[in-house]
Amino acid sequence: MKIYQVKDKKKYIPLLLLADEQESMIEKYVQDSVMYVLDDGGIKGEITVLKISDDILEIKNLAVYPQFQRKGYGKALIDFVCNKFKDTYSILQVGTGDSPLTIPFYEKCGFVKSHTVKNFFVDNYDHPIIENGVILVDMIYLKKSLYI
Repeated sequence: MKIYQVKDKKKYIPLLLLADEQESMIEKYVQDSVMYVLDDGGIKGEITVLKISDDILEIKNLAVYPQFQRKGYGKALIDFVCNKFKDTYSILQVGTGDSPLTIPFYEKCGFVKSHTVKNFFVDNYDHPIIENGVILVDMIYLKKSLYI
């Protein structure tokens, strides 16, 4: 298994769309972010991170192809980012919908709820975002300390 940075992020738009289904939202962060892909006999997933402040790095997109989910690839990408940036940032944060799929995943990876942005999905997407039968309304932010 190899994880490496990619420069041609547009090549991975179909993968990015698995985690953020509106391309205009991806375009807001993809150019300024850093993307890493996980290759394990072929690309399995990606993580895209963006500097928010001198202390905070944010996961803007984390996606694993459906057939490779629940095999540890998402956690491996998070662990990679935590290790790579532990001496540069103190906090890794992520914003996600209030979904029974994503919140428990991030909590299992050591994140704790931080704050909520009300009506984020309603105000920023041109169609309802539905995950696992739940209409997403608010953005839930979770954070993880990078200090070991």
